[in-house]
Amino acid sequence: MSKVKPAPLPPDTLVGGYRIVRKLAAGGFGVVYLALDPQGQQVAVKEYLPASLASRGVGELLPQVQPDKLSLYRLGLKSFFEEGRALAQISHASVVSVLNFFRENDTVYMVMNYLEGASLQDFIITARELKKQKVFRESTIRSLFDEVLRGLRIVHQHKMLHLDIKPANIFVTDDNKSVLIDFGAAREVLSKEGSFIRPMYTPGFAAPEMYRRDAAMGPWTDIYAIGACIYACMQGYPPNDAPQRQEKDRLSLALSRLRGVYSDNMIEVVEWCMALDPLSRPQSVFSLQKELSRETERSYTKLSMAERMRLQFDNLLGTDTKSTKTKADAGKAPAK
Repeated sequence: MSKVKPAPLPPDTLVGGYRIVRKLAAGGFGVVYLALDPQGQQVAVKEYLPASLASRGVGELLPQVQPDKLSLYRLGLKSFFEEGRALAQISHASVVSVLNFFRENDTVYMVMNYLEGASLQDFIITARELKKQKVFRESTIRSLFDEVLRGLRIVHQHKMLHLDIKPANIFVTDDNKSVLIDFGAAREVLSKEGSFIRPMYTPGFAAPEMYRRDAAMGPWTDIYAIGACIYACMQGYPPNDAPQRQEKDRLSLALSRLRGVYSDNMIEVVEWCMALDPLSRPQSVFSLQKELSRETERSYTKLSMAERMRLQFDNLLGTDTKSTKTKADAGKAPAK
């Protein structure tokens, strides 16, 4: 029997001077509401409410936490609060703006600017259903991720990591701005401290090191997720998750089908970002930006009939014909 999710706050509830209008979204770690600030302006309010640690009845304000889960709940709450404090110091068009954060009702609330538009995930699903050769044009992908990387670079300069980059957390506003939303600091803290790691990650977008308690994470961890998002924009669906890839990596095989559809450089960038070895990925957003901004001399390799037949044969056998990169190639940008 599945656990009942904590009930959201009812409309017209007042928290920190903000009036709840309605629930916008709910996930495993919290609820996001549309609310009105004291001046009547629309804002988004995110409430820390991890479903695996807390419950709440309909019409209630206070989360109920079992005594054996209280220390973990407080650890995540502290991380969520610190995330709000850090994000409030960042002012960039491609990073969600945190206007306020406060403790109330035995939890923490983060007040953000209210964005109107749709997530990149929504656009991918819509585009995929059109069943065209290209899910998105390459120029669209490069332009979109140029904006995202500008914001992510600022985040990393503030000694923060996003840790939950995926198409659902890249918001495209009605005025065509790309914004990173829903950072994963609290989620990551609970992953490492709790006994429930894997369900907390979105399959396909979490880097291999996120599945190991003792692994070092850094900008390269977010960069893996960026590569996976670009892959999703090209293919229309996520790549295999990291544990699957470590068992049998078919990334090169999947990307080879896109030769001639997307440029060789675009395909190589995705492979570079999604290297299973963290040291083989771009080590900074800046190095990835430089490669992604290369607009000239873009080549497209067409598959020969023999290559197409071989690819189909290998696909049936579930093998990957592309040779692996040598250690000397580790961490290098795609060849010019």
